[in-house]
Amino acid sequence: MRDLEKASGVGRETIRFYIREGLLPEPDKTSPNSARYTDVHVARLKAIKRLQEERFLPLAVIRTLLEADDGDRWLLPEVFPTLDALLAQRLEDGGPARVIFDDLGLPPHSREHLDDLMIPLAEDGTVTARDAAILRTVQRLDDIGFTPELGFDGGQMRLYNVLIDWLTAQEVRHFLEHTAGHVGEAKALDMAEQGISVINELLGQLRTRALLRKLAERRTIATPGANPGANDNG
Repeated sequence: MRDLEKASGVGRETIRFYIREGLLPEPDKTSPNSARYTDVHVARLKAIKRLQEERFLPLAVIRTLLEADDGDRWLLPEVFPTLDALLAQRLEDGGPARVIFDDLGLPPHSREHLDDLMIPLAEDGTVTARDAAILRTVQRLDDIGFTPELGFDGGQMRLYNVLIDWLTAQEVRHFLEHTAGHVGEAKALDMAEQGISVINELLGQLRTRALLRKLAERRTIATPGANPGANDNG
């Protein structure tokens, strides 16, 4: 219990109350005076605390949300103990792990993108190699003409971050739920590595198709009486 209090930031009386109310699972009793708590208890407590403090939700609503979110059990590291580390190694592009931000040769306003893209700048002025690649890609948008002066500011980057964060959370849960207990860790690793690049390509294709459809709808609205499907090549 002491460890759980420290890990979650929640006091023991509150923890016991949550267990009685069904917000937390019962721990495994190892003796009459001791019990074993897991990462599930820590994650649940942090979620409850966040929902109360940030969204001011009552416990009845929080219980409903937690019950609907039981898929999170698949996110525990015990499902595939070495998958995360091995996949990270495979996805590294090689070269230096970190890059000095000032060496990227980006214009001064690029520092504003750090917060927009949730990129941490280390005390030594470096960013990860992948974050450096993201910043270079954003700069390509600036070079094309997507500039802050035209209103293409950090709001769009923050929107992308929110969408990607939600999408990847669903993808990870779905992947683990349908592979854990069905394939070995080596197979899951190969599937994850190859699937990332294929799905990235698929998402690009789906997004382009959706944009073409939106443009077709715009043309239809601009031309009253036009055949809605006449110019839709999507």
